Amino acid sequence: MPSLSSGDQKFRAFDPFREELPRIMNQLLREQAASWPRLREGVESLKSVRTRNVPCEGFSVNLQFNPGRMISTAAQVDAQSIRERPCFLCPSNLPPEQNGVLYGDSTIILCNPAPIFNGHYTISHLEHLPQNLESSLRLFLDLAKDLSPKFSLFYNGPKCGASAPDHLHFQSAPMRAIPVEIDAKDASRRDLKGERSGVQVLTLKRYGREVIVIESKKRDELSGIYLMLMNSLRRHSGISDEPMVNVIGSYEEGAWRLIVFPRSKHRPQAYFHGGDKKVLVSPAAVDIGGLIITPIEKDFQTLDGPAVEGIFREVSMPPAFIERVLEPLVGATA
Repeated sequence: MPSLSSGDQKFRAFDPFREELPRIMNQLLREQAASWPRLREGVESLKSVRTRNVPCEGFSVNLQFNPGRMISTAAQVDAQSIRERPCFLCPSNLPPEQNGVLYGDSTIILCNPAPIFNGHYTISHLEHLPQNLESSLRLFLDLAKDLSPKFSLFYNGPKCGASAPDHLHFQSAPMRAIPVEIDAKDASRRDLKGERSGVQVLTLKRYGREVIVIESKKRDELSGIYLMLMNSLRRHSGISDEPMVNVIGSYEEGAWRLIVFPRSKHRPQAYFHGGDKKVLVSPAAVDIGGLIITPIEKDFQTLDGPAVEGIFREVSMPPAFIERVLEPLVGATA
């Protein structure tokens, strides 16, 4: 593969006409685990990660005890903290050992040194642009197609999970590693709200938090419906910025799927408690998608169904609000 250099970084270019992106990413992970001690430690730490299933009312979640995620879970994302630290996603600030794969002319794929999954990547814009999915939706969907069938994408909004809200980036995980990806295909949960321009809009029943699923074989039409959803969320929330959302995207069997979690807040009140009452859970796409990361063993051992349900209700938009938001998307069919 051809390679480019930026300082001490080696960024290999991806050729979509000759290569499969998942294979190139797996090769990058193997090479980086061999040459970059920090990544090797992160990958090795996954062998000692513990998980347990927590039954809830109508659904269940998995907890993952992963101390390596402490920095991300406890990240200071207020405006002052962001201003006072160097951006860790800008190419000039990457560790000397960190290499990547160039995707197109604007994006680089990097191995995440604090992984949740075996195969966890950060896909970052080369420029220091603010986190915003609306402005980069075509890139997101094209990536989802090129990552198929091995990987899915996820996006955390700047105010609900992104630890670098000042730098545009996505993340990638093995497909169906986030439980909602499986649940979104469960016919018993799917509630079709309407179909418009070849795009289906659905919600999931008995799920403990509100989730909107948008599916289509038509990329541009799906993009249009997503933007309509964002405008409707914006209007009903009375805001001008990008609405608070976590989004999981994938491409399977010739169709794109966007799983959207509209959010009311980033962190539950228990996150800010002191002493034993503190619960260090900071829901982002993976957590709200059904895999809750707990870097503290106490939380891993003590979180139960009612606590999880309470966290989800607190950080999600209420059902009646979502029904109003969906009206302009499904009010007419074509």
